[in-house]
Amino acid sequence: MDQNCRGATTHVPGEFVHRADPADIIPTAWTQLGENRFSVSARWPAAHPFFSPVAGDRHDPVLVAETIRQSTMLIAHAEFGVPVDAQFVMWGLSYDADPEALTVDGLSSDVHVDVICSDLNSRGGRLRDIRTTLVLTRDGRYLGTGKAQARCTSAMAYRRVRGERMAALGRPVPLIPEVAPHRVGREDAKDVVLGPGTRPGEWQLRIDTTHSTLFRRPNDHVPGMVLLEAARQAAAMTTGGGAYLPTVMDVSFSRYAELDTPCWIETEIAPAINPSTTTVRVTGRQDDQPVFHCTLTSPSRELAMAADGLGSRLAG
Repeated sequence: MDQNCRGATTHVPGEFVHRADPADIIPTAWTQLGENRFSVSARWPAAHPFFSPVAGDRHDPVLVAETIRQSTMLIAHAEFGVPVDAQFVMWGLSYDADPEALTVDGLSSDVHVDVICSDLNSRGGRLRDIRTTLVLTRDGRYLGTGKAQARCTSAMAYRRVRGERMAALGRPVPLIPEVAPHRVGREDAKDVVLGPGTRPGEWQLRIDTTHSTLFRRPNDHVPGMVLLEAARQAAAMTTGGGAYLPTVMDVSFSRYAELDTPCWIETEIAPAINPSTTTVRVTGRQDDQPVFHCTLTSPSRELAMAADGLGSRLAG
């Protein structure tokens, strides 16, 4: 450990990771190891109302994305002085996880995250842009790597940028019908974020602003985690329905997804480069403009195991 490291901080305030429910707070502590390098301790729940195991015995890989998101915000707030009322825009996020290392052992899993911050850009003495590169391990075993690119916007600047769109804050959104939960690897209709589309390979984003995990607080736009989940569920539908284990994900966001107009989710299966994996490209569009692009890759063997396991449960 670097001789200049600070002592570990053992409590992570919810406002540092933009989570109110303690069950949704992934990091448990952080330590500065050197200039722009940090260690984050995290805990993955073996049971969670939303981030439940996938394929029967694997931690939800989207926990990797959530760990990256929360670790990046934690370091920005705690170490670079970003005010807790600032808005974060994740322009890009990616990860590559080892599917075998995701195995659930029946207990909560302690995860170690090594974080390197780069491309730091400040304006007026405040951090504006940050890029993080992360390596995740579990019990000393490699778990995965990830990257994130974020912009920190002050509350005042955010209100100015969003303008009249701020009127959508807290406004009820009509809840459209959902696709069948088992077709997207979910057991409860409340966790389904897709509704029927107008043609094959297309679905409408289903927005439930009362969902305690996906909408952690009143918002004026669709949170990025909702779009990530929409991408995963659309990939599951595209590959035949059931659970989908996205061990590799790369997503970029080009604009805010608004609450008051339909957002259409479109997919295509990418040409196979590795026959042992299945890759799906997902695009979100709103008002004929792209909102996000996401590429997800799942081990085909694990996908088959998940589908078989789900089918057996449903048959039973």
